[in-house]
Amino acid sequence: MKNLDLILAEKLLKISAIKLQPENPFTWASGWNSPIYTDNRKTLSYPDVRNFIKVELSRMILENFGDAEAIAGVATGAIAQGALVSDTLGLPYVYVRSTPKDHGLENLIEGDLRPGKKVVVIEDLISTGGSSLKAVEAIRKAGCEVIGMVAIFSYEFPVAVEAFKNAGVPLITLSNYSALINAALETGFIREADVEALREWRKDPAVWTPKAPTND
Repeated sequence: MKNLDLILAEKLLKISAIKLQPENPFTWASGWNSPIYTDNRKTLSYPDVRNFIKVELSRMILENFGDAEAIAGVATGAIAQGALVSDTLGLPYVYVRSTPKDHGLENLIEGDLRPGKKVVVIEDLISTGGSSLKAVEAIRKAGCEVIGMVAIFSYEFPVAVEAFKNAGVPLITLSNYSALINAALETGFIREADVEALREWRKDPAVWTPKAPTND
């Protein structure tokens, strides 16, 4: 029986929520060359995938953070999925903006988050961990305890692993980059010749450059 991380990786590849192009890389906003592009918002358009993710995120929270008293989604990618999970669990829900509103109450956290609550944060994608941990900081400043974060997918960058460790935030993901490579190879989305380049990218994505295409 396949593990959860492989099952979800296959689903994400099938609906093109994740695309792999090791020989024709994407360019991220940071300027990095990347053989992978992830858009987990696409999962919302596929009820079977959307529900699968909702159920598995909810299960992970119950199994690992059973004393959660509220759910917080990280804007914008995890707003919808966070709402689905909080509804499934019957818990209060808020979401955290990347920057405060520039009008009105200038909220950074949208919703009613009472101080002292134990909060689990929902994220769609973990890259370097910067934006995710900014949300954690906002929740802590609101007087609440972040007991953990659950996410759909992680690139498994070493810098992110270290950042979450330093922030004292337990992180659990449904799938990850290692599982994705295995799933993509098994299902024919990539060739064996692509695997080395994909693994090299994760080690140091800021300086990675694609190799010339091969004919094999």
